[in-house]
Amino acid sequence: MQFDVTALKYDDKGLIPAIAQDAETGEVLMMAWMNAEAVTRTLETGKVTYWSRSRQAFWVKGESSGHVQALVEFRFDCDRDCLLVTVKQTGPACHTNRRSCFYTAVRDGEEVELMAPEG
Repeated sequence: MQFDVTALKYDDKGLIPAIAQDAETGEVLMMAWMNAEAVTRTLETGKVTYWSRSRQAFWVKGESSGHVQALVEFRFDCDRDCLLVTVKQTGPACHTNRRSCFYTAVRDGEEVELMAPEG
């Protein structure tokens, strides 16, 4: 039975948050948005595809940078309103050239940078 992308719960803009996680390490890499077409493209191609709210266009992760996310598994939460894509990440996931977009923490009330850009 084919998965029905309309079974997911999208917000009033037709979007659903998608968290990308490294399939090997479990590290959370990034969060972005998908719409039903991006979900379909991701599932059909195995290349994680997001919807850019600022550009109002699809973007295949790594298409221009080479930092590709190959889909390992596609999951959704119990409410069907958030996605988890486990991926094989090539290169940094963040546009700042860091492995993860979550490179800043608050410790003892102060911002702390956890990782420097790669290369």
